[in-house]
Amino acid sequence: MGCDRNCGLIAGAVIGAVLAVFGGILMPVGDMLIEKTIKKQVVLEEGTIAFQNWVKTGTEVYRQFWIFDVQNPEEVVANSSKIKVKQRGPYTYRVRYLAKENITHDSESHTVSFVQPKGAIFEPSLSVGTENDTLTVLNLAVAAAPHLYPNAFVQVVLNSLIKKSKSSMFQRRTVREFLWGYTDPFLSLVPYPISTTVGVFYPYNNTADGVYTVFTGKDNISQVAIIDTYKGKRNLSYWPSYCDMINGTDGASFPPFVEKTRVLRFFSSDICRSIYAVFGADINLKGIPVYRFVLPSTAFASPVQNPDNHCFCTEKVISKNCTSYGVLDIGKCKEGKPVYISLPHFLHASPDIGEPIEGLSPNEDEHSTYLDVEPITGFTLQFAKRLQVNILVKPARKIEALKNLKRNYIVPVLWLNETGTIGDEKAEKFRKQVTGKINLLGLVEIILLSVGVVMFVAFMISYCACRSKRVK
Repeated sequence: MGCDRNCGLIAGAVIGAVLAVFGGILMPVGDMLIEKTIKKQVVLEEGTIAFQNWVKTGTEVYRQFWIFDVQNPEEVVANSSKIKVKQRGPYTYRVRYLAKENITHDSESHTVSFVQPKGAIFEPSLSVGTENDTLTVLNLAVAAAPHLYPNAFVQVVLNSLIKKSKSSMFQRRTVREFLWGYTDPFLSLVPYPISTTVGVFYPYNNTADGVYTVFTGKDNISQVAIIDTYKGKRNLSYWPSYCDMINGTDGASFPPFVEKTRVLRFFSSDICRSIYAVFGADINLKGIPVYRFVLPSTAFASPVQNPDNHCFCTEKVISKNCTSYGVLDIGKCKEGKPVYISLPHFLHASPDIGEPIEGLSPNEDEHSTYLDVEPITGFTLQFAKRLQVNILVKPARKIEALKNLKRNYIVPVLWLNETGTIGDEKAEKFRKQVTGKINLLGLVEIILLSVGVVMFVAFMISYCACRSKRVK
C-alpha cells in the first residue's frame, strides 16, 4: 500500500517535471517557429502578407490641410508689421489610394522597383468647408521672384509686370487654387516661356513619386523594405556629406523584431531628406500592442545642439550662423524656390523664427509626428505625419510689393497632417494571424511550466512527508 502511494507520488512528480521541461523547451522552440513564420511572411514577394499590403495599402490615408489666413495684409506690406494669421481647416483629402505601379523584381540583387502614383480626392464630410472657400494667402510668385532673379535690372522689369497685373505680397485664393494650382496673372505677362501655373502642391494628381528600388528581404530579413536607390541614385544631391544619403525605408514598414532601443530611419520625398524616429511609448491599438516612435526635436535642431545636423544648415541669411533651428531650407530640392519645412506652428523651432508671426500656438499632441509600429512584424499600423510649408520672404528694393519690408519673414502658408490607421477588419485579421497565435503559444508555455512546477513541488513534498511518517 505504502509502495503504491509512494510510486504514485513519484509518478506525479515525474509528470510535473516533464510538463515543466516541455514548457521550458517550448519557449525557444516556439520562438524559433514564430521567427521562421514571420521571416517568411514579411518578405516582399508574391504570396506573402507583406507584399499584398505593400502593393496597395488596405488602410485609409487622409491628408488634412490647415491654411494660414492672413488677417492684416495691408499693414504688413506698408509697415513691415508682424503677420497676423488664423488657421483655417481642416480641408481633408483621401490620398495614397492608388496601387504601386511598374513593379519589377530583380532576383539577383533581391530588390523590387516601383513608382507610387499620387492622387487626392476631396472629402467634404471631413472638412470645415468647401474647396471654394476663399482665403488671404501669400502670393507665391511675387514672394519667390527676388530669390529666383536676384539681378537688379531683371527685378525692375519684374516689378513693372507685378504692378501691371495688380499683384501684391498677398492675394485672395480658393483652397483648391492655392493647394493644387492656378494661373498666375503676373507670370502670365512674363515674355519668355515659363510655367504660369502656381500652387503649393502643383503638380500633384497624375504624377508619381519614384522610381524607388527597395530590398525584398529574401536573402537578408534585416534589409526588408530598406531603400536601395531613389530615382536611380543612392544620394539626393541636395545636401553635403552624409546628410545627402537615402536611409531606411519609406516609413510604411520596417525590418521585423523591432527593439525599443532601435532608431527607425526613413526617407520622405516631401521633406527631401532622410529622418528618424525614437521610441516614445507603448500603445494598445485595437487590441494590438504597438511601439510609438516619435520624431525627436533633435532631428530639426541646430548644429550647436546636434552636431550631426551641420550639413543641413544652409548659408542663407535666415540661419544666423546656423544657430536658428526648427526649419529646414529645401530650396535646392524645389528648383531654387525659397521653401522651408518645419513642424506645424514652428514646434521645436527657435523663438526668432516665429517672432514676426502672430497667431501660432505650437502643441506637442497636435503637431508632432509619430509612427505606431507592431514590433514583431515591423508593420506601421498607425501614423501621423505632420509638417508645415513656409516661404522665406525678404525685402527687395526694386520690387514695390516688397520694398517696405524691414526684415525677413519665414511665412507659414499651411500645415498638413497625413494620417492612417489600420481598419477594424484588418486589425481583427492581424490579431488572428499574428498576435493571437503568439499570445496563445505564450499562454500554453506558461501554463505547462507553471502546472509542471506546481505538480513537481507538491508531489515531492507529499512524497517526503510520507517517507518521514514511515520512518517514525
